[in-house]
Amino acid sequence: MQPLLDYCEGQLSWMVETIEALVRLESPTGDKSAVDACGRQWQRLAVDAGGRLEVHARADAGDHVMVRFGQGDRPILLLGHHDTVWPVGELARRPIRRDGDAISGPGVFDMKAGLVLALAAIRALRRTDGTWPGAIAFLSTSDEETGSATSRSLIEDEARRSAAVIVLEPSLPGGALKTARKGCGEFHLRITGRPAHAGIEPEKGASAIHEMARQILAVESLNEPSRGVTLNVGVVHGGSRGNVVAAEAEAVVDVRVSSMDDAKRVAAAMHALAPANSGTRLLVTGGIDRPPLERTDAVIRLFGLAQQAAAEMGRRLGEGATGGGSDGNLTAALSVPTIDGVGAVGGGAHALDEHVVVKDLPWRAALVAGLIRKIWTE
Repeated sequence: MQPLLDYCEGQLSWMVETIEALVRLESPTGDKSAVDACGRQWQRLAVDAGGRLEVHARADAGDHVMVRFGQGDRPILLLGHHDTVWPVGELARRPIRRDGDAISGPGVFDMKAGLVLALAAIRALRRTDGTWPGAIAFLSTSDEETGSATSRSLIEDEARRSAAVIVLEPSLPGGALKTARKGCGEFHLRITGRPAHAGIEPEKGASAIHEMARQILAVESLNEPSRGVTLNVGVVHGGSRGNVVAAEAEAVVDVRVSSMDDAKRVAAAMHALAPANSGTRLLVTGGIDRPPLERTDAVIRLFGLAQQAAAEMGRRLGEGATGGGSDGNLTAALSVPTIDGVGAVGGGAHALDEHVVVKDLPWRAALVAGLIRKIWTE
């Protein structure tokens, strides 16, 4: 692994410059023009690294970018995204900064640095390995931050053809990889009641808000934090005026689960909710849209290979779980070996202190390259 690490250490200036160039191209998911501009820069970088370009154009979202390297029927799929949660203009308010050993800026940690690390890894493999024994498919999507609605089928189709999936999402604190992620879902509750004057004849009404309060208690009862099951009623609104018995109420419920068994159980319980007041009607929509990434034997095997690669560079590599979802949830649910959090070390994803640690960039790039080599040769 030392030649890979040596090469990546020599690429540090290039990595920093390239990360900053991508961060300057602000790319909020819903702004097709902006996210495509970042995607086009990504295309140029990938082609310069020797890749064969496939652009999956979308009219309803930013274009998705696939770049292929090497030859083979069962590629290793590198998975990332070039969209961010930050609107255009955030960079003017919070410009890129170098503060000691950290680079900060909107989207630097989640996950433009991860994209650049993977390109550095591919460049390192090309420089140090004469003949590749396999293929790499590198997919960067434009809508991960809003649930991957337009990229999901592309991700899943490519994963089914792949030997393994390496997700370039940011690491856990200290550089640990993600060997488990909770599944994520969202449910919408809509209650229709019967309006009436709250002072003159309230008995003729049926309050949608009062019924929603009962349903919120029912939702709360489904929480089992010890099992990794959490439900959060994050949005509630309804009614029209204080002196009117509410005719309508709505709520949005965020759901996180650690296993598919719990996903099925919670979804069934949510759709089985029924109104306590016969004068109201309840409609439940939504579901679990990202299945959990469970710590299976296949995940453990990939983590073991990553540990070996890190150890050969004199590094210790940890693992952990997170409550957030990624596109790795989708590939793991297909029983394709998947390891997540192989990207940059840093912190502050989706926060004002978002940053990456500069000194860790070379070894993380070498880790990606080393893991690819381990998968090819195991």
